[in-house]
Amino acid sequence: MGQTAPVSAFLWITVVSLAAWCWLLLCQGFFWRTDVRLPRRREPEAWPSVCVVVPARDEAAVLPASLPSLLAQDYPGRAEVFLVDDGSTDGTGELARALSERHGGLPLTVGSPGEPPAGWTGKLWAVRHGIALARAREPEYLLLTDADIAHAPDSLRELVAAAHGGGFDVVSQMARLRVESRWERLVVPAFVYFFAQLYPFRWIGRRGSRTAAAAGGCVLLRAGMAEKARIPDAIRHAVIDDVALARAVKGAGGRVWLGLADRVDSVRPYPRLHDLWRMVSRSAYAQLRHNPPLLLGTVAGLALVYLVPPVAVIAGAAAGSAPVAAVGALAWAVMAGTYTPILRYYRQPLWLAPLLPYTAFLYLLMTVDSAVQHYRGRGAAWKGRTYARPDAVPDEG
Repeated sequence: MGQTAPVSAFLWITVVSLAAWCWLLLCQGFFWRTDVRLPRRREPEAWPSVCVVVPARDEAAVLPASLPSLLAQDYPGRAEVFLVDDGSTDGTGELARALSERHGGLPLTVGSPGEPPAGWTGKLWAVRHGIALARAREPEYLLLTDADIAHAPDSLRELVAAAHGGGFDVVSQMARLRVESRWERLVVPAFVYFFAQLYPFRWIGRRGSRTAAAAGGCVLLRAGMAEKARIPDAIRHAVIDDVALARAVKGAGGRVWLGLADRVDSVRPYPRLHDLWRMVSRSAYAQLRHNPPLLLGTVAGLALVYLVPPVAVIAGAAAGSAPVAAVGALAWAVMAGTYTPILRYYRQPLWLAPLLPYTAFLYLLMTVDSAVQHYRGRGAAWKGRTYARPDAVPDEG
């Protein structure tokens, strides 16, 4: 009798976990599907002018693999690249000029904004400087792209055609991240999977939907909307700047589209777990708005949804409880099934799907570590800069 009650209680917990997975499978915007690609494109009669803004801080290691792809864009209209060297110490600006002279292509301007004032993240201060330089060209669109992103030759053309054809103020693509090392294979596909779970792509592009997100590595933004939504000034202190940008655009009445990329790739390597840990933990607690109850709820939710199913299988088998093991196995199977499409997208072996609970546990630890670093006063970091806690930054609207 003493063992029956705990087994029964755990069975109900496992049933709740299975119910959660059934809800995620069917009711969370089909987040697990990977068929949300660039919407229908319609080429404009006259191609609008575009300025490409690239914030870059200590990016000399990746620029040779990324910048030439921007300079080589096959775009029928007028286009120009503005690389903002944000206080680099590795010769980023000089290398960019040398690459431009060597490869030719689109005109390149290299600027430097100086140190960001209080209340600004370094990246957004660099973006602001780049937009200010571009404004003299009176572009109709701005392409905000990171220094580690390589674009196929027709990337800009396809983005503009998608924005024109769909009437979108923002068209953003989630760049395909590098997946080569053991840790990248384990962690990177899950990063995109979790992001899509939080911000289902189908909901973002739907008229009237309040769900808003973008992927900072590749954001085509209508210049008129940038002024209307006061970008980047309105989001100057945002650590997760891509989501903040999309929210600002939707708040100003604009339309946003986000999907997976086919020919836009990140060339930045994350060979060690430490590198991936820093990538996630620098912004994980900011995603939770630095809210302790929300942190506790997230930890509990991750444990219930991702950790309970495998624990139920093991505990059920050990205790001789077939119902617990069976329900846990079913929840685990649904979980692995929803993870399979993103593994296919990244061309990874499907045997990684059952390991998602382990990866989720790593993300749980990264999130907790992000909160610990926050309360130690270290704040968020970007390229060697550490920023003050956001609650100490004044918001002027």
